[in-house]
Amino acid sequence: MHLFRSLVFVSALVGLIVGAVISLVQYVGTEPLIFAAEVYETAAPASPELGGHDGHDHGTAAGAETAAPAASHEHEHAADAWAPADGFERHFATLVANVLTATGFALVLNGLMQATRQPAGWRTGLAWGLCGFAAVMLAPTLGLHPELPGTPAAPLGERQVWWIATAIATAGGIALLYFKRTPLAAAAALVLIALPHVVGAPVAPEGEAALAPEVLSRRFVVVATLTSLVFWALLGSLSGYFRQRMEA
Repeated sequence: MHLFRSLVFVSALVGLIVGAVISLVQYVGTEPLIFAAEVYETAAPASPELGGHDGHDHGTAAGAETAAPAASHEHEHAADAWAPADGFERHFATLVANVLTATGFALVLNGLMQATRQPAGWRTGLAWGLCGFAAVMLAPTLGLHPELPGTPAAPLGERQVWWIATAIATAGGIALLYFKRTPLAAAAALVLIALPHVVGAPVAPEGEAALAPEVLSRRFVVVATLTSLVFWALLGSLSGYFRQRMEA
């Protein structure tokens, strides 16, 4: 029970720090790009072609930015859907979402490190954090990049299934490479990592074009990916550091 409490405490502390830092990074990085894209989305005439997709990935922490549904939050365009007002309410909602996301991923990361008896320390934590970045952000981004508002997209359910499958397959491949280190395990790991990309990610309906300029979308992908890298590097290194302090 003491070990469980320690893991929860460390994860909550890491989640609070990382969530706050990433919120600041997003404030100067991804949020201005999202606001700029929303201008194009608001100015566009309403039509079934422009409004028929399920949502837009705006690149929050997990997935940071993830391309990842945690990394990202979905804006539903239903008339009765609630959304935080611009200004303090929106920034506070982003902060809360980032803290909760970081805490959840920290619980998973710390639990896995403890279950596999990995030594505590910021270097070990950083290595695990970078593996998390590869599985949760980098690999899914090869098929589903972070999206600005007004970007055509495949149905939300299909994207979520592919993203989750890709993250699990990539994590499994990395685990085989790290823990087994045999030729057979390496071959199986490569197959696991490549399989989601061989199957292919869901694609947006044909005939739809993004509302925001392409240069804005490319910039958003780069900034979102870098933000996710910062997220996972901090998450892993701080988890390893605080676990070491708790053990001491």
